Amino acid sequence: MTAVTALSIYLTLGAVAGTMAGVFGVGGGLIIVPVLVFAFGLQNVASEIIMHLAIGTSLATILVTGSSSALGHFRRGSIHRPWFKALLPGLVLGAVAGVFVADNLSGTSLGTMFGIFVLLIAAKMVFGLTPKPGSVAPGKWVMALAGVMIGGISALFGIGGGAMTVPLLSRCGASMTQAVGTAAAVGLPIALVGALVFIVVGWGNPLLPAWATGFVMWPAFFSIVVTSVPFARLGVKLAHVLPAQALRLSFALLLAVIGVRFLLS
Repeated sequence: MTAVTALSIYLTLGAVAGTMAGVFGVGGGLIIVPVLVFAFGLQNVASEIIMHLAIGTSLATILVTGSSSALGHFRRGSIHRPWFKALLPGLVLGAVAGVFVADNLSGTSLGTMFGIFVLLIAAKMVFGLTPKPGSVAPGKWVMALAGVMIGGISALFGIGGGAMTVPLLSRCGASMTQAVGTAAAVGLPIALVGALVFIVVGWGNPLLPAWATGFVMWPAFFSIVVTSVPFARLGVKLAHVLPAQALRLSFALLLAVIGVRFLLS
C-alpha cells in the first residue's frame, strides 16, 4: 500500500468515525479500532501487534477529539465534579492495568476479547439493557472501584468509557445531562494515560512500522483528528432528522457484524 492510499484510508476513517459518533452518540473507538485493524493489515503490519497498535492509536485520538466535548460540558456546568474526582484515581490505575493486560495478550486473544465486548454492546443496544435511574450516591471507595473497572476496560479496548460511565452515574442519581457531561470528562484521563502507557510498553518493538512511536501510529492519529471533528457536527445534524429506533438498530447491527468478524478472524 502506498503512503497516499494509507493516508486516504485514515482520513476516511476519521470522517466515518466522527459522523457515527455524532449520529449515535458514542465514542469513535468502537469504529476506529476495527477500521485501523483493517488498514494496518493492508499495510502488512505484523499481525502480532496490529490490535495493540490500533487500540493505542484509538486512545490517542480520543484524547484530542474528546477534549472539545468535555470543554463544552465544563462550560455548561454539566460535569459532576465531586463524582469525577472520586472516579479519577481508579480511572488512572485501571487504565494502566488495562494496557499492561493488553500488552501481555496475543493479538489473536485481544481481537477475540474485543469481538465479544462489541457483541455485548450490540446486545445492550438492541434489548435496551440499561440500569434504571436511581438516587443513591455511592461512597468514595465504590466510585474508586468503579473507576478501576471503567478505566481498565476502556484502555483494554481503546474506547472512552462512556458506554459504562453514563449508566453508572444515571443509576447513582445524576441527570442525563450530568451523566453525559461527566462521561465526556472521564474519557480524557483514560485516553491520556492509556495512550502514554501504550507508547511506553511498545517502545522499541522490532515489529513496529515506520512513523509509529510505541503503539501509536502518528499518520493515522493526525488524519483521524483532522476529519473526525467536523464530521461529528454532520452526524449530529443527521441524528435530528433520522428515526432514532432505526439508528439504534442499524448501529447495533453494524457492531454485531464487527464483533462476529473479530471472533472469526
